[in-house]
Amino acid sequence: MSPSKEGSFLEHITIQDSFPIGAAQLEAAAKQVLPEEIFGHIHSGAGGEETLRKNRAAFEKYSIIPRFLRNVSEVDTSIRILGKEYAYPLMVAPIGHLKMVHEEPDFSIANVAASMNIPYIQSTVTARSIEEISEAVPQGPKWFQLYWSNNDAISYSMAERAEKAGYEAIVVTVDTMILGWREDDMRYQYSPLKKGYGKANYVQDPAFQKSLKDGQDEIDSIIENLHHPSLHWDNIAELRKHTKLPIFLKGILHPEDAKQAINVGIDGIIVSNHGGRQMDGVISSLEALSAVRKAVGPDFPLLFDSGVRRGADVIKALALGADAILFGRPYTYALALQGEEGVQKVFANLAQEVAVSMALSGAKTIEEVKQLTLKVADN
Repeated sequence: MSPSKEGSFLEHITIQDSFPIGAAQLEAAAKQVLPEEIFGHIHSGAGGEETLRKNRAAFEKYSIIPRFLRNVSEVDTSIRILGKEYAYPLMVAPIGHLKMVHEEPDFSIANVAASMNIPYIQSTVTARSIEEISEAVPQGPKWFQLYWSNNDAISYSMAERAEKAGYEAIVVTVDTMILGWREDDMRYQYSPLKKGYGKANYVQDPAFQKSLKDGQDEIDSIIENLHHPSLHWDNIAELRKHTKLPIFLKGILHPEDAKQAINVGIDGIIVSNHGGRQMDGVISSLEALSAVRKAVGPDFPLLFDSGVRRGADVIKALALGADAILFGRPYTYALALQGEEGVQKVFANLAQEVAVSMALSGAKTIEEVKQLTLKVADN
């Protein structure tokens, strides 16, 4: 049986030892083992955390209207995006600096993604480089998330390196041209970047090394390069000339930006507000999703990020227009608790919950999930 075809799926539901079940339990358990400054960095949102709260609250505004008597003894969770087939409508969201919670995070997470045939989206700011991850985990789909550099040559170089290493797509995060107002990091004076937890892709990049001035500290230079408020559509159009890989933009919330992305040759969009970590007071990602889908049309690759915690969340995002979702914070907690084994459990649990939720909604395939009706709560 294909891992994406959850036939007789109820037989496969497993509860793994004492591992926390559900995102709230994971978070609570991680809080007990992580130093306050590290937990605060992972858990917190920008400003007063209005956006962080909105991301979760938005899911409760939508209710699934299930269909019954449709023979859901087998469900197929597989998807196809840009000609590639993946086992589930799930992707590993790019999260940087994870060496703060585990000694060898990047190989561990890439291994889990490969075992499940879901894309591992590697952050720019990882402890292991593009090439090291490709060599250590040659199997499995990999995408590379690019934080733009104020030295364009470094951005182009990283994209070219990812293509050479066999990655399937480039994901440009557009909502971090400056760092958000994060009060927990200020309170604890904590910066994982300054500790060197996410430097590998820079220090191994020839364009970055060429840009260093005599005696210049590498970490200071990385921080300087990550500050790029001048980022513009022209940069994205120019990137298109430096790679043959599909390019996705992560951080789009406005329909007009989605249309502009298509105009400059972008291959896909990730609707995201960075998990509430960048700007407070903005629209939730879920509330933005339908309008962006309408703007790009029914067939344009559209992914979703921010606030997903349960299988029903995945169903709702797919029904509102997403082709797949990115899953983030909970796997960081799992990594802190049980390393690679913990990450494997949290993704396996989510995959099983998605299959159960599909069946109970009356959908046998992801295409049928997209046809489900959602009721919007009255304000």
